[in-house]
Amino acid sequence: MTDNATRLDHVVLWVQEPIAAAGFYEKAVGLEPVRVTEYAAGQAPFPSVRLNDETILDLMPLTVAETMKMVPGAADSAGHPVNHVCLAMPGDAFDELRTRLEERAVPVSDFSYDSFGARGMARRSFYFRDPDGNVFEARHYE
Repeated sequence: MTDNATRLDHVVLWVQEPIAAAGFYEKAVGLEPVRVTEYAAGQAPFPSVRLNDETILDLMPLTVAETMKMVPGAADSAGHPVNHVCLAMPGDAFDELRTRLEERAVPVSDFSYDSFGARGMARRSFYFRDPDGNVFEARHYE
């Protein structure tokens, strides 16, 4: 991939409690928190979690929905999560994620096998929800 290639920069998720959501993504999903301290101190409008070197998930508090003015109707997106976000990872990280979720009593789906995605057919995948109801798929391609 070149530096000028189109790639996913961030996904914004509506959440009830951004600090609690960041804790879930850090402890259960294994993602690095970003700007949580700044958000708690009132110095950032929302915290994020880092998916990889190039991509973050922004954890937008539902309380700011009415201030969304970037396009007409933007505030109406609150409460309407996307169908799901898929996290592709190596096999060992995939297994570790499922273990962490199960240890925290987060419901997970059965495994799916050989499902199509951005890199072709994924060996295994499963689904789970975050505490705000956003649905995630975890998969690995190896």
